[in-house]
Amino acid sequence: MEVQTLIIIGSVVAALWLILFIFPVSLWVTAIFSGVKVNLLDLVFMRFRKVPPTLIVNSLILAVKAGIKDVNTQLFETHYLASGNLSKVVKALIVADKANLPLSFKQATAIDLAGRDVLEAVQISVTPYMIIVPAISGISADGIQLIAVARVTVRTNIQQLVGGAGEETIKARVGQGIISRMGEATNYRIVLEKPEEISKRVLAAGLDAGTAYEILSIDIADINIGQNIGAKLQIDQASADLEVANAKAEERRAMAVAEEQEMLAEIQKARAAVIEAEAEIPAALSMSFRRGQLLTRLKK
Repeated sequence: MEVQTLIIIGSVVAALWLILFIFPVSLWVTAIFSGVKVNLLDLVFMRFRKVPPTLIVNSLILAVKAGIKDVNTQLFETHYLASGNLSKVVKALIVADKANLPLSFKQATAIDLAGRDVLEAVQISVTPYMIIVPAISGISADGIQLIAVARVTVRTNIQQLVGGAGEETIKARVGQGIISRMGEATNYRIVLEKPEEISKRVLAAGLDAGTAYEILSIDIADINIGQNIGAKLQIDQASADLEVANAKAEERRAMAVAEEQEMLAEIQKARAAVIEAEAEIPAALSMSFRRGQLLTRLKK
């Protein structure tokens, strides 16, 4: 009898545990007392759809208690099945609601499924974030190299977070703008005296267009003087001109040497002609002697 009783008690406990596992009554009761309307059968079917009922119900309770509207278990299930981070989405909605930021559940899920951290994005939108731009080298109109370090304060643009360019684009655009403004300065002292003018002009250029951020300020943290690029270029140009002049002089010298060799050749040619003419004199004298012309001329 005792063995049968233990078996019956064990079977009842197992059956009760199985029923409570299939029918999460405690979770359903918690939802009811939290003011969230959830169907018990929906909780049962969630297990068959491989959706954790506890996550869905707790997220729904948190959203309802925080005053988030237009949310239900079906929306939460859909986002979970799409491999979304439901907890971060709900927390992001709560933070946005408390900060009076326009963020709907559809936008939050789209941002999350796009691979961005929606909670971090909302937090950056509430609390601005600083981007450190690496050292930027520019050259003023007088040829002096200037090396600047900039800090860009941004906040997230929720409306353009999906599809908007990221932090690297902000760095590239700010660097390009600072280099351009440095190049417009007629003297490097102007940049050193009023770096805020560069910040204002770069900020007014609308560099955050098409990005996921809104630029609040651009601050030049430090400016150092680099090399005198203008003087270096002049030295290089002078060296290049000297090389060209040397090349032309060498060309003229080579032409002069060639002309001299030609003249020497002409001299040798003339000498050969003289020697050839001198060689004909004895033969002419001998012929005149044989003909008697030489004695006749001598008598005369």
